[in-house]
Amino acid sequence: MSDPILTPISHEQFVADVRALAAAVRSGGWRPDHLIGIGRGGLAPCTYLSHATHLPMLSVDWSSDVEEFSAALIGKLAARTLGGEKLLVVDDINDSGGTIERLRGALAAAGADLTQVRFGVLIDNQVSKARVDYRARTIDRTVTKDWFVFPWEALAPTEDVIHDAQIVPERIA
Repeated sequence: MSDPILTPISHEQFVADVRALAAAVRSGGWRPDHLIGIGRGGLAPCTYLSHATHLPMLSVDWSSDVEEFSAALIGKLAARTLGGEKLLVVDDINDSGGTIERLRGALAAAGADLTQVRFGVLIDNQVSKARVDYRARTIDRTVTKDWFVFPWEALAPTEDVIHDAQIVPERIA
């Protein structure tokens, strides 16, 4: 497999995307009680979005697979929705849709009221198997094969970024 095309996202572009996402959330007529940052990729965007919207932030480290910081917290989030709280789950990109589908499924299995949960991303792949409610911008993975390198990923060794890109080869092939 050949190396993917790595496309860095500048800090300026990242901030512009967060501002666009904040504007989409504000104009949607639905105001979340909490933003939920999904580790790893959704934590930085969620922190910035929290500042941009003045909404409180919680987090789930979904990427760690450490029960106490991932799956165990899903039940607590589900309970909050049953109490009427609205949650906006934030991630960096909806690419294949795997993360969003897994989270939606886990929240449903934990008994969440999914009418109280929405999803927002900086970049939304319009051919993803999962749909989101808010996005800063849209790509089409049948056309755009670049692997986007967000500012927080720029510190990782290039071989690690390439490895991450190659985990789901159809995204970049």
